[in-house]
Amino acid sequence: MATRLIVVAVLTATIHLINTLIYGVRLSGVQTRRLATAISLFNIIFLISSAAHTIQAPLLSTIVEGAINRGLAGAAHPERVEEVVASPFYQAQLGILADDIRLVILAATFGTVVGAFLIPVFVQVFSRVILVFDEVGSVPRLAARVLFSPRKVWRSLTGAQMPGMEAIRGAARERLPIPKGFLVANVFVTGIYTIGVLSALYAGALFPQYRTTAVLLSAIVNGFATVLVATVVDPTAARLTDQAMRGERSRRDVKLMVMWLAVTRFLGTLLAQVLFIPAALMIRWVAQLLV
Repeated sequence: MATRLIVVAVLTATIHLINTLIYGVRLSGVQTRRLATAISLFNIIFLISSAAHTIQAPLLSTIVEGAINRGLAGAAHPERVEEVVASPFYQAQLGILADDIRLVILAATFGTVVGAFLIPVFVQVFSRVILVFDEVGSVPRLAARVLFSPRKVWRSLTGAQMPGMEAIRGAARERLPIPKGFLVANVFVTGIYTIGVLSALYAGALFPQYRTTAVLLSAIVNGFATVLVATVVDPTAARLTDQAMRGERSRRDVKLMVMWLAVTRFLGTLLAQVLFIPAALMIRWVAQLLV
């Protein structure tokens, strides 16, 4: 079980690392003036995140199912589910499960931090990849160029370095030339997306007789985040990027936007620790209403 939890944590960190690097795609698009190409090419990298999620989800589900089964097996009368859930043994299993899920959320925070510090390096490499793609004209040829002539791509790393604390403090002291509201929204979006499925799985452990219903209700939590992304975060980020492409804003504004999106994403993963249990209780309450 411990090995399985470690694998889930590593996969979660990978997913959040890649989702953090997404912010750098807009900056690469502005630098190369090929934003549509940048977004399209990143979809190839995003396949790694999708594959990690495909493996992570069932592994995480088995951890939850294991906690439920151990709790029910240790009960004197497993047919009385409500009494079993209230028993000290089952509550102890819930406590262990909650700690495991909090470790997974911590892995999301770690992956976000690593991704944030890698954004400058990623932007330089990815910008070079975009230009190479513009030369060769197809993804297979691009892959061949990367495999057989890697120096032409990786030479873009010359002079690339992760930001130091002084540079971060300096950027933080600058007057923010971008709307603050969508950055605050990004904190809540990240927090909600981080715990949407996790809280639903935990709600299933709180309400084991209808745990499938509870898991499927994760859309209740994620739905609010989806609305915020579609109406506040993505349109504002796209508008700022387009303004920079047209020369109405400086490239520095986009760099600051990318930095603060990464920072607010980090804060969102911390908020997820706070929202985890309340969201699970809300999902359990809705599941109880439905049945």
